[in-house]
Amino acid sequence: MRDVLGRAGLVTLVVTGLVGPARAQSAGAPVGPVKEARAARVEQAPVVDGRLDDTAWQTARFFSDFVQKQPVEGAPPTERTEVAIVYDEDALYVGARMFSRDPKTIQAFVTRRDNGGQSQHIWISFDTYRDGRTAYSFGITASGVRLDWYHPRDSETDIDDSFDPVWDGKARVDSAGWTAELRIPFSQLRFTDQPVQVWGMNVDRWIPERNEDVFWIPVPTSEQGWSSRMGRLVGIEGIRPSRRVELLPYTATATTIRENPDRANPFDGAASGTVRVGADLKMGLGPNLTLEGTVNPDFGQVEADPAVVNLSAFEVFFDERRPFFTEGSRLLSANEQFFYSRRIGQAPTGPAPGDYVDRPPTSTILGAAKLTGRTAGGLSVGALAAVTGREHARTYDEATGAFGSTEVATPTGYAVARLQQEFGPSASTAGLILTGTRRALEPGSVLAQRLHRSAVTGLSDMELRFANGTYVLSGALGFSYVEGDSYAILRTQRSSARYFQRPDADHVELDPWRTSLTGYAAQVGLSKRNGRHWLWDADAFIESPGLELNDAGRIATADGGGAFASVTYRETRPGSVFQNYSIRLGSENAFNTAFERQFGALRTDVNVTYRNFWRTTLTGWVDVRAQDQFATRGGPSMGTPLAPVVIASLDNGFAAKTRWRGRIYYGWNELDGLTYRLSGGISIRPGPRWNLSVDPNYLRYINPRQYVTELAGGPASTFGRRYVFAFVDQSTWLASIRLNYALKPDLTLEFYGEPFAASGRFYDHGELAAARSRDLRTYGTDGTIIAQQTDGSLAVTDGADGFTLPALDFNVRSFRSNLVLRWEWRPGSTLYLVWQQDRSSATAVGDLVRPLSLFDAVGKAGDNFLALKVSYWVSPN
Repeated sequence: MRDVLGRAGLVTLVVTGLVGPARAQSAGAPVGPVKEARAARVEQAPVVDGRLDDTAWQTARFFSDFVQKQPVEGAPPTERTEVAIVYDEDALYVGARMFSRDPKTIQAFVTRRDNGGQSQHIWISFDTYRDGRTAYSFGITASGVRLDWYHPRDSETDIDDSFDPVWDGKARVDSAGWTAELRIPFSQLRFTDQPVQVWGMNVDRWIPERNEDVFWIPVPTSEQGWSSRMGRLVGIEGIRPSRRVELLPYTATATTIRENPDRANPFDGAASGTVRVGADLKMGLGPNLTLEGTVNPDFGQVEADPAVVNLSAFEVFFDERRPFFTEGSRLLSANEQFFYSRRIGQAPTGPAPGDYVDRPPTSTILGAAKLTGRTAGGLSVGALAAVTGREHARTYDEATGAFGSTEVATPTGYAVARLQQEFGPSASTAGLILTGTRRALEPGSVLAQRLHRSAVTGLSDMELRFANGTYVLSGALGFSYVEGDSYAILRTQRSSARYFQRPDADHVELDPWRTSLTGYAAQVGLSKRNGRHWLWDADAFIESPGLELNDAGRIATADGGGAFASVTYRETRPGSVFQNYSIRLGSENAFNTAFERQFGALRTDVNVTYRNFWRTTLTGWVDVRAQDQFATRGGPSMGTPLAPVVIASLDNGFAAKTRWRGRIYYGWNELDGLTYRLSGGISIRPGPRWNLSVDPNYLRYINPRQYVTELAGGPASTFGRRYVFAFVDQSTWLASIRLNYALKPDLTLEFYGEPFAASGRFYDHGELAAARSRDLRTYGTDGTIIAQQTDGSLAVTDGADGFTLPALDFNVRSFRSNLVLRWEWRPGSTLYLVWQQDRSSATAVGDLVRPLSLFDAVGKAGDNFLALKVSYWVSPN
């Protein structure tokens, strides 16, 4: 980032106090006087070093009219805070003095960027479009850790922390408290091209030692809002949006070392390596839109996905971590079901026959582009396009010694577009999202028989806000359309999301000749979101059986609808015992489109925050008896039992130096099922630069209806098939361990480890007694004979019929870890050095795992992944 300090043309923010009434800009805006701040010019920019000794600050007028929000709403702050702002033609500067009667008590931990919650910090938020809905926030801790995020809607707590602009900030602790300076280039902000700027503004100081939160303009605890509650920053003249051209080239090298390769596998070498180069480009299109492009995106996955044991028929979804896709993602998400960015570059799914197969772990992203922004008229825009390449898996046949190559992924194009228009005095919105996927499939190929040739989805949504956002009427209407080879559409009809082949389903029909499938979804809701005591909401939705979103989005099951309602009583004003509390009662009901109940529950939640800011949560609910049309995995519907659950948790509050929390989950059902989970965590700071956190988790889960297999020879009551289930007794121990050391805010060493141990023992096998029943005909009774074989499988004799059930007991251990050195060696330019380990072992034994089992995999052979990535930020602005 080029140095623009010392240029002329600066202005100083001068707070003039309260002025006349201003028109409310959007939902929740206060009626009556609005705080206003005005700017005046100075001649010299401050040097950003955390000291307020520059000429600009000596002549600036600081404002200090802050108000408590916590712990005593509306009270004067216990410590004085003074803030001033200056700017020149290139950047805006914030200077702040945070007084403290005892500076030794200031919590000032050195952490990595965007991690400052337990340190005393200050942040300032700008509604640069003055739309009363969106805002950019910048902050700094007493130790100099920078914080930044984006508010995509009018909410203080709804933030998008993928916003990572290039800016600078410094802080210093002294005998009077601490001081801070921030430099925010205008190239990192979006605003309209006008000769005179009027922005919304608010400032917050967090004092964790006192659990005290003070604002320039606090949003009442009984209401929601953020941008609409801001004061006005006026008098800024003579600045224009920059062209905002940024280039981020990178180079990366990675090496994988296997400690115990399979010598018989010709693809399993002891070491392999790659070198790659790529670049991200960001440029402004006018004052409001930003175009981003990427070629050969970086690996981005510096933290591994968590280990799981999935015994269901449904896909497990993981969070997106790749920088290109996380930044600005909120502008592309109308509904997380319609766009799931991890579809782009996902692991190839095509089959590759062979005794040994070398399959690429991901599909190569050849290029991607993204357009985001917000116009002066309140139209938010988001669009993304990406292309992935053709992928092949290498195969080897032991019998013939022949090598081969099989196509497992075809070139695929993805497109997503999102528009959202704001309108009306309460900032109501109406939006639309469209997605498209197209694959270059050869007719008649194996991949053409598995994958859709093209897929299109869309969703229109609206949110009508009344009475300054107190009441909200929401609605959405969506569709999906997929087409391709009849075999591919048949797979879609038979997939776990819909099971059209169910023999007792009269409302759906399996058609093997179809070459396309359509579906729809709709939702409507009405809620009361503001008010001191009473809040409520009611929602209803429906998804047709043919809804298919898994090309660019994600959906586990279609064919459903439901209605949900809740009412909440809360007290936001502190009392003698409680800082605040709330009690919520709710009812949840879900049906398929044949109006068969699939789920029903009654639920209550009690949340209490004590005067010392410890928190207790109590939850209780009862799942009522219902049907599950997916339990038999294509067979008839099956009953589900009555199942009560209770949950209790306690934690000592967010601001404590040593944080801890504990949670107990206990559930049971009338079929002798059990769910027992103990979880919690502790975070300690041995020194100002160290942080150690451990989050242990223990689960004991007895599922009395775990699906095993489907066999022929069943009675007429189950349509001539046997749907075999068993009890499974699962035990799981896992922990997330993090140890971080910060040499300075821009140079950190971070360790993440996840020891994992899980087991499962299957017993009391039986078959569904009748369609829609929850009862099993347990083998070993009613004349059946069961015998265990030496390999662990079960031989079952039922009259003249005999069949074998597979051995399914398991015992899995794994240890995944990352050690990451992160250095922002110049503004916007970063070096990553990553060492990742993946160690595991598995046996076919169902013995319960114990706490010490967590570390069984540490000494096992595994894979080591070493990577170095260096990026360089270039901006001609």
